Amino acid sequence: MVAIKQDEIKVVVGAGVFNNNPGWIQTQEDELNLLDKAAWEERFEYNSISAILAEHVWEHLTFEDGVRAAEICYEFLKPSGHIRCGVPDAFFQDEVYQNIVQIGGPGPKDHPAASHKIVHNYKTLTKMFETAGFEVVLLEYCDENGQFYYNEWDANDGVIFRSKRYDSRNKGDKLGFPSLIVDAIKR
Repeated sequence: MVAIKQDEIKVVVGAGVFNNNPGWIQTQEDELNLLDKAAWEERFEYNSISAILAEHVWEHLTFEDGVRAAEICYEFLKPSGHIRCGVPDAFFQDEVYQNIVQIGGPGPKDHPAASHKIVHNYKTLTKMFETAGFEVVLLEYCDENGQFYYNEWDANDGVIFRSKRYDSRNKGDKLGFPSLIVDAIKR
């Protein structure tokens, strides 16, 4: 495969079946694994990607693998490029939600959460990306007391569907299924 060359490269990793980011390159784990640097080298040049979006992907990696994946992404991002990452939030205080997103998922082996290896909170996700060299901006998250915080973010920089803004389970002041969302910026 020839490395992609264009002015503005935006990539969704672990895109799944929904395309919430038209115009972005949609990839699945089997074609662009976060931990397979050679697969990235086949498709992209170093310092060539403007944005990477990962919605509910990083929780399928251990903390250490998450750092390694972030380090690989860092090499392919342009300076000031970013990863917009959304994961389940360990500090969201809802028993049903936490049962679904817990490590190993809610029970059935075919459940999408069955391969969860970590449930991040804003501190662990920030530390993971900072360890890989990124500057982290918190966009949506809960603190240790379950208080939800929302900082305005631009959908042109990547849409996380499972967010306060887009997910119909989050109506008004009632959160049903929030995500911890950050921008990890290459400086």
